[in-house]
Amino acid sequence: MPADRGSMKRVLLISYYFPPSGGPGVQRTLKFVRYLPDFGWKPTVLTVDAAHAAYPDIDATLEEEVPADVDVVRTKAWDPYGGYARLTGREKADSIGVSFVSDQDRGWREHLARWVRANVFVPDARVGWVPFAVRRAIDLTRESSFDAVVTTGPPHSTHLVGRSVARRTGLPWLADFRDPWTGVFYYADLPATAISRRLDRRLEATVLSEADVVTVVSPSMEMGLRERVDRKYECVPNGFDPLDFKSVEVRQHPTRFVIRHVGNLGPSQNSPVLWRSIAGMPGNVVSEVSPAVEFVGNVDNGVVASAKSAGLGEHISVTGYVSHEAAIQRMAEAAVLLLVIPDVPQAGEIVTGKIYEYIASGRPILAIGPPDGDAGRILDETGSGRMFARDDATGIEAFLMDELKRFREEGLEPRTLSPAALKYDRRNLTSHFAGLLSGIAGDRG
Repeated sequence: MPADRGSMKRVLLISYYFPPSGGPGVQRTLKFVRYLPDFGWKPTVLTVDAAHAAYPDIDATLEEEVPADVDVVRTKAWDPYGGYARLTGREKADSIGVSFVSDQDRGWREHLARWVRANVFVPDARVGWVPFAVRRAIDLTRESSFDAVVTTGPPHSTHLVGRSVARRTGLPWLADFRDPWTGVFYYADLPATAISRRLDRRLEATVLSEADVVTVVSPSMEMGLRERVDRKYECVPNGFDPLDFKSVEVRQHPTRFVIRHVGNLGPSQNSPVLWRSIAGMPGNVVSEVSPAVEFVGNVDNGVVASAKSAGLGEHISVTGYVSHEAAIQRMAEAAVLLLVIPDVPQAGEIVTGKIYEYIASGRPILAIGPPDGDAGRILDETGSGRMFARDDATGIEAFLMDELKRFREEGLEPRTLSPAALKYDRRNLTSHFAGLLSGIAGDRG
């Protein structure tokens, strides 16, 4: 049951990404906002006005999930991505970040824009929002009484807003890290100078040192941050919301064996061995599969070309970005869900947010990446699928054939989630998060 609203503490939650922004990064913040009142905390959200924002994706349907009694305050921002888009010849919404640009796409304009991004806009290209957000946040603390401040990143420039508010008001501050900062897997690809990197690390260190609590989404992220600043970190993983799956309707005996990837798929996630394994399935199998593979989301052209050259050809479908509700439906209707961890040195530390919704869908997950990494551990723990090494064609092929056999016998019969999977329920995770807030608010009280 929700807590008594009259006795609630109040938290100012500062996030650049919030509906109508789409994408997986929005879900964590949105679910905290939905469930924090159940545990004694009333949130006020400070975010950017969509008219001044640079969102990779738009999902207006998510605005319906924001509770009606939650105040959402929006500010202007100076957006360098507008200039970036003009310089590179892209649409503003296409400027979706370094991790998604393949080498063959980089002309001189792209190189110049990336250099400016890495050396002028430190720590990130959303830093133009910081002065607007700081000013409005301070005004809000004068207009109303808050018991704590939360910032969530990326963009990690958001944490600079929290740092300013905490310094000027004395409010306890929780900094939530959804991804690493200078330890993110594509950081080495940024053409940053030594001076820019030192400044970036210094900003990161001040946030990690000054926040009263720092939350992370995985044990590996905790270890990585501890190498930068040795302090106590709290792990609050991402998860899934069972309510998102209530309206899902699935035909139990579909005629197609669809292998589906839902979400962004960049060049570092290409998997030629996987594509060849699918293409090598017996002819009578492929005839049932139309398409054999469906990509739902933003997909690098090189990945699609690689899959086609492996022999999948006409059996590939690319849908593009869809709403969160539609993405959940596509997950539930897949015979097999694909998860590909980027092929980078830090691959074992990467846990994509969508893995939890994959798990909640009850569909078998075929994952490519380090079997002993964090994501592989979660799949083993929850019994939701298997993580295979990138060159393990034998294991991949055996998994696909086993799932095809099960599909022929059972269709898309739903599978019961294990107790280990249920611990990733967003409401349960918000309980932990609220407890951390209560701890620091009590300390300051």
